[in-house]
Amino acid sequence: MASFDIVSEVDLQKLDNAINITVKEFSNRFDFHGSKTTLELDKKTLVLLLITENEMRVKSVIDILISRMMKQGVDGNCLDLGKDQYASGNMIRKEIKVKQGIEKEDAKKIVKIIKDSGFKVQASIMDDQIRVTGKKLDELQGVIAKVRSSELEMSLQFNNFRN
Repeated sequence: MASFDIVSEVDLQKLDNAINITVKEFSNRFDFHGSKTTLELDKKTLVLLLITENEMRVKSVIDILISRMMKQGVDGNCLDLGKDQYASGNMIRKEIKVKQGIEKEDAKKIVKIIKDSGFKVQASIMDDQIRVTGKKLDELQGVIAKVRSSELEMSLQFNNFRN
């Protein structure tokens, strides 16, 4: 029986590189000259902390960050931007969470997509990943294509492909 896993993981080294490049880029930009903007990653809790003066700079930093993540090969859907912005004095603080793993509701949606596709495979939820098994490699590759083409708002990787 052939199998593969559907996971949602972020390469922390690539994410860290994208953050460092973003910090260099906005520190050299003219519209950020004299600003007290900071962007830091807490690797234990996987939270990005962005502190800056106004909304325009928040949006600019997020745009730069997502474009740098794409160039590093990290999907921008792994960030949970949220709406938790609040001011302390004249500064805006935004916490951006990095999503790791597939949540139960999303896993159920993916399993439903696989079952509705008509392929003769078995999909099972294992903690924060989904294991798909089947007899034919062509069907497994069809499942990968089907899941990729479905419009899910998450970053998915297909790994551990075994024959």
